[in-house]
Amino acid sequence: MTDAAKDAIDAIMVSDTDNVATCLRDIAAGAAVTIMLGKDRKRLTAADPVPRGHKLAVRAIAADDSIVKYGEVIGKASADIGTGNHVHIHNVVD
Repeated sequence: MTDAAKDAIDAIMVSDTDNVATCLRDIAAGAAVTIMLGKDRKRLTAADPVPRGHKLAVRAIAADDSIVKYGEVIGKASADIGTGNHVHIHNVVD
């Protein structure tokens, strides 16, 4: 892996209260993901493939817990969501 690839940002978070990150590119299952929050970086492994623009859980989210993106509640988990899982309409309700 090149230094540029190691430094690439795969997803972003805006608030430290977020429990999801927004993917900036398509992410493959099993891929190492670098998430930027301000000047800090967090790394995790994607459990599922996640399309660009979709959300990735940055920590475990229990069923009925709030989904928080950009510091705002955007829905509730309809099932338990593990760290690195794709977060979208299949596991989020209004």
